[in-house]
Amino acid sequence: MATQVIQTPATKSDTQKKHHPGYRVLLHNDDYNTMEYVVQVLMEVVGLSEPQAVSVMMEAHTNGIALVTVCALEHAEFYCEGLRRKGLTSTIEPAE
Repeated sequence: MATQVIQTPATKSDTQKKHHPGYRVLLHNDDYNTMEYVVQVLMEVVGLSEPQAVSVMMEAHTNGIALVTVCALEHAEFYCEGLRRKGLTSTIEPAE
């Protein structure tokens, strides 16, 4: 009895994850928190270095909004909520 081999076109395996562009965590400027406090919160909640935190804070201060980080939705929600708990105004949006 002969064995027949059927070849099918190669497809992505089910174990490969689709590429997700991530989510932007945004920081909005406010007139209530000091610059030093905002820098400290960014370092504490998001884990930015001091120079990174200063840069994000200055961008928000100057332009009204700043990109904090781009990450997976769960992380973005965690960071956004952490920033809000500390009194900062933060939102998330798809990075696309």
